[in-house]
Amino acid sequence: MTAAPSVVALRLLETSDLHMFVYGYDYYQGRQDDTVGLARVATLIAQARAEAANTLLFDNGDIIQGNPLGDYMALSGKLTDRDGHPMVRAMNLLGYDAATVGNHEFNYGLDFLHRALRGARFPFVCANIETADGGSLMPPTVVLERTVTDQAGAFHALRVGVIGLVTPQITVWDKARLDGQVDTIDIVDAARRHVPSLRARCDLVVALCHSGISAQPRGGGEENASLHLAAVPGIDVILCGHAHRVFPGPDYEGLAGVDAVRGTLGGVPAVMPGYWGSHLGLVDLLLRRDHDGSWQVASFQVEVRPIFRRDGRDAVPLVAADASVLAAAAPEHQATLRWMEQPVGSTAVPINTYFSLLGNDAALTLVNDAQLWYARPLLTATSHAHLPLLSAASPFKAGGAGPDSFVDIPAGPLDMKAVANLYMFANTVCVVKVDGDELREWLERSCAIFNRIEPMPGIAQPLVAPRAASYLFDTIAGLSYEIDLSQPRRYDSKGRLVRPDARRIVSLFHEGRAVTPADSFLVVTNNYRADGGGGFPGTGAGHLVLQAPDLNRDVIVRYVLQHRQVAPVAAPVWRFRPFATPVLLGFDGNAETARHLAAHPAVSRLGEGSGGFVRYGLTLA
Repeated sequence: MTAAPSVVALRLLETSDLHMFVYGYDYYQGRQDDTVGLARVATLIAQARAEAANTLLFDNGDIIQGNPLGDYMALSGKLTDRDGHPMVRAMNLLGYDAATVGNHEFNYGLDFLHRALRGARFPFVCANIETADGGSLMPPTVVLERTVTDQAGAFHALRVGVIGLVTPQITVWDKARLDGQVDTIDIVDAARRHVPSLRARCDLVVALCHSGISAQPRGGGEENASLHLAAVPGIDVILCGHAHRVFPGPDYEGLAGVDAVRGTLGGVPAVMPGYWGSHLGLVDLLLRRDHDGSWQVASFQVEVRPIFRRDGRDAVPLVAADASVLAAAAPEHQATLRWMEQPVGSTAVPINTYFSLLGNDAALTLVNDAQLWYARPLLTATSHAHLPLLSAASPFKAGGAGPDSFVDIPAGPLDMKAVANLYMFANTVCVVKVDGDELREWLERSCAIFNRIEPMPGIAQPLVAPRAASYLFDTIAGLSYEIDLSQPRRYDSKGRLVRPDARRIVSLFHEGRAVTPADSFLVVTNNYRADGGGGFPGTGAGHLVLQAPDLNRDVIVRYVLQHRQVAPVAAPVWRFRPFATPVLLGFDGNAETARHLAAHPAVSRLGEGSGGFVRYGLTLA
């Protein structure tokens, strides 16, 4: 009689894109935030472990950057070998089994990254980053040897292979910090290189892929390559991230090769657990041992568990925060609160981003004023000093991360918290040189965020395209122009030219004169944009004329410190071209948006939106 095969239930748990949110706390608003935080996810982890005999816990990257706690730790002297990094301490406490790095791990440079991860009691792996001499920045793979219990209570040795992969665009997005030190290769190519040998040494292969999901045909070097990765033989599970979305879920319905209900990519089980600690990803595997001793995935189930639910505009926590995780980062959390409260100056006018996508506003005016103030002296002794100087800035917090993700600074004192809220990324100042055509194309790329609007009076048409990122909408100070929403997008959301005949940017002027192809300009921006992030014409290495050492956020702080009081005016840089008949443009805000409607008479409240938003409308006539 042949013995029944051994069956092992193995649960894989994933966090991703934690972005330094150990605490459920909004450092910009100075208040608790029940929608984020590893401390609440820790409770979900404990519950998930209690339900299963065999579990492994992984993180998929973007760990050490993303909020003021991360920025505070990157200040000189704050990270010490004795105390280590608070996020890593919290992860050690939770007993992670392995992790990979995300693109934002490189925002503070390689030295800081190595020091931050030095105290980890679990391995970090990444297979598609190579050092300048052709070596690996970190081990490409690891084999975890674990003892598991089968359904009959017997013990087995199980070898779980883990490969790490990251968006190859890190060498573009952080070129100034990585140039000449590391290079990247395509995610799928790296997997094809390493998975066969990894598979030969283990029973199960898990891919930690810091990359999103796209069904676009593969061309190589994709940012969102998780679906293509599923075609690499030998991978049993894909843990995704980077896109700040939830999978399985409706965000990915209808994509070829994607089962957004069951949770598969090309038939391979996969999960993506949101961002900032909003969810925990789970993949339950049933492994059956064949007579030759190999383990096969007999069945699986994919699940994503949230830490909160929405009740109208309210966020209702579903689990309590783990006190031990909070305690692990408590000293640095308290120090960050004190740092954020340092006075900088004051503003004579309110500054908010509720209307940043309707026309230029005080928030972007302040950023652009500070960037111009900083860059002018640096350019005076260069061969480019005679060129007109412009400044580009985008609204980082314009509702993209939820109804609380807006800037709302009242007139009065300004502290570090307020400035960090205006500029939440650790970018450095750069200047690029563009001609008139490139400048126009830059703006065309920027307004890809908007939908095409039809001349239909009385119907609220959505202004912003689905999933559009506000950090890709640049306002360029020093110009005046109109955006014609009756025209289709010239560029798609990835910066690809899709409608060469479409033109949304009209009436483009500089100091009262129409911009021509023969004109040349300098544009102050950040290193992400200057190095090509977002696929904007006029950017990239051939256009770079200045790489400054200072953070854009620090420049704003210094600008306010020098002026003591600022009064940024919403200068008329751009506007939507009016339609022949009035049209109604719908956009999302929150309850606080209504307090500012007196300054925007063409805007009205339309009613409740989804996901805690309030729907507003702009009458364009």
